[in-house]
Amino acid sequence: MVVGASSGIGRETAMLFAREGARVMAAARREERLLQLQQDLAAEGFAIEIAVADAARVADMEALAALTAERLGPIDILVYNSGTNVKDRALTRLTPVIWDRMISVNLNGAYYATQAVLPAMRQRGAGHLMYVASISGIVPDVSGAAYQASKRGMLGMAHAIRVEEKENGIRTCVVCPGLVDTEILENRPVKPSAEMLSKALQPVDVAEAIVAVAKLPARAAVPELQLMPTCL
Repeated sequence: MVVGASSGIGRETAMLFAREGARVMAAARREERLLQLQQDLAAEGFAIEIAVADAARVADMEALAALTAERLGPIDILVYNSGTNVKDRALTRLTPVIWDRMISVNLNGAYYATQAVLPAMRQRGAGHLMYVASISGIVPDVSGAAYQASKRGMLGMAHAIRVEEKENGIRTCVVCPGLVDTEILENRPVKPSAEMLSKALQPVDVAEAIVAVAKLPARAAVPELQLMPTCL
């Protein structure tokens, strides 16, 4: 179950899992993007399920988990990729409304999706929870207080889940990429230059790392993974 699959890293992750033969549910808010994803994979001979869902809504995540299990069977892997940022990131412009929206999508949504799939994983004694965070969750930078707080919170949540649930066969992995050339860059006050973007990671680079970790045997865990452009 890939949450945030309509573009960027989430889209590439859903496509790679499908090409690997996995049964994939791709979810996001933008239905037209999901339909295009489904059509693109169908043209390659791969099937994928899609569902419109808002990660910031508890009911949507619970309904998504139920729909995924109904259509595809038990959920083995959750990839949470939903995230956003805003141009009003500096504290001089940050407001409680913006803060709440950032935390809602970037952090609360990760918990909502997790709590929707975790009970069944716990019951089966197996499951892999994977979260796309950011290097900003580890290294202070200019991405803004709300963004950094949400990404650091995601790391803390994932590590706590691993400690609490490892005896139940649950693994977690937080992927922390550096600069990736995705649509979220449009929300920066100043978009990176063409020269910088030419050296940035591509969404497929992060997706390949996610799939590689997911393919490890159950005895192996990668709690945290940093993935950086070689130029930085």
